[in-house]
Amino acid sequence: MQKLIFLSILFLSTSLISFSQTQGVAYTAVGKGVATTFVTDYHSLGINSSALGWGTGFKDKNWTIGMTEFNLGIYSDSLNSEKLGSLYKAIRNEAFGKSQPAATWQQQSQNAGDYLRTGVSIDASYNWFGVSYQNEKLGGIAFNIQENYSWYSKLSADVSGIAFQGKLADYFDQLTVVFGTDTTIIPNSGNISDDTLAAVVSGRLSVPFSLSDVTNGSDIKFSWNRYYNIGYGRKLFGDSTFALYGGIAGRYIQSTAMFNFVSDDNGLSLSSSLSPNLDINYGTIANTNSSTFIKKGKAIPTAIGNGYGVDLSVSAILFKRVKLALAVNNIGSVTYKRNVYSVRDTIIGEISVDGLENSNITNTVEALVQDGGILNLVGEEKVTIANNANIRFGGSIDFGKKLSVGVDFVAPFDRDNPGGIQNAVYSVGGDFRPLKWLQLSAGYFGGGIYKHNVPVGINFILKGGTYEFGISSRDALVFFTKNSNSVSTAFGVMRVRF
Repeated sequence: MQKLIFLSILFLSTSLISFSQTQGVAYTAVGKGVATTFVTDYHSLGINSSALGWGTGFKDKNWTIGMTEFNLGIYSDSLNSEKLGSLYKAIRNEAFGKSQPAATWQQQSQNAGDYLRTGVSIDASYNWFGVSYQNEKLGGIAFNIQENYSWYSKLSADVSGIAFQGKLADYFDQLTVVFGTDTTIIPNSGNISDDTLAAVVSGRLSVPFSLSDVTNGSDIKFSWNRYYNIGYGRKLFGDSTFALYGGIAGRYIQSTAMFNFVSDDNGLSLSSSLSPNLDINYGTIANTNSSTFIKKGKAIPTAIGNGYGVDLSVSAILFKRVKLALAVNNIGSVTYKRNVYSVRDTIIGEISVDGLENSNITNTVEALVQDGGILNLVGEEKVTIANNANIRFGGSIDFGKKLSVGVDFVAPFDRDNPGGIQNAVYSVGGDFRPLKWLQLSAGYFGGGIYKHNVPVGINFILKGGTYEFGISSRDALVFFTKNSNSVSTAFGVMRVRF
């Protein structure tokens, strides 16, 4: 199912990469964990558009152009980097179409245990193209096209078991086995031969439970969007002692996938709209759904939703050294009119789907909604989902040309929206430039679903800012301990100014 997730970046290195939802596509900001008062040019879109009025920071350079900036990463508050590395490998192999042996029943059982009530976040971002022009009198204007993929999941015991083990899950106390023309129902004792397991066609429960009971405690949020961003920022008034800047930006959004499933003590809800390119077999329900759409895209996946987002920001520079900024980003919504489904609370007594072939937890969506899966779907005409809007505040101090240090605070407007951060994230970090062409970054961030992360980065700035490239990691701890909760890095290789 997820082979197309990395369609836009398959030609890149298969290194482990990370994307931080609070630093956007700016790989330089990933290395220090702070972004609000550090990003300029097109990097400021979606973060702090008023920074476009600050200039590029490089003498006689007004234009900035960039491509091939890419981030991908996995984080969990419970799994260590070794298990996350296994998850990444499974996702990467599937994205590249590499064959891999199917997981055994024992492996599936272990995977189900690993992901039981474990929060897992997967984020990816790719900058197709970015350009900005900044001038002291005009201000700054910027445009970029960015791809973003975001996943967050936390599964109940039964959903985790059914997702990974399918019809063989411990949830079922009976198994339907077919040998030739002979159909038999046997107890699911957990001590069954491989030949018998291979002949199982469905799992059954003698006393079924309601779907809301089985899924209680599960939360899955999945979005895959393409953003066409444009923004403008400039100085409003001021001098070298105090200057105030304002910015505005907007975006047209094309959505490839949206999945928002929540089940708790208040009941369960689902909003789902997935591109035909994800190859979901909905079964007969698709025949009666007015929003069913089956035409696949060739070069890129077919969009199934369209919308907009708006950013507003203001910032101040004091004594040319202190920067403060406040921004509200991505206010708006996306309307979905293709393959739209909700869910009906029913009884789960039998399912016939297989478990996941590996540890790729993102395939849980397919296990839930495909024909014969866990959820009882209801076709819908359309649904409108609010964007993952956020509010952010940042500040920084420049200690000459060598050192800059800052703080960030980013909070979601509604953490229940797909693609949004779960809780407020706070960070501190900065840059050190021992040489004109070398910039070292480091920081700390926590909050959200994160524990303690120590980002680091290195950036090379050549010929007075004409060329720039670098690499960074969201968590340096992964290089020194297996108990780190992430696998991460980020890079950019094609940034030029003139």
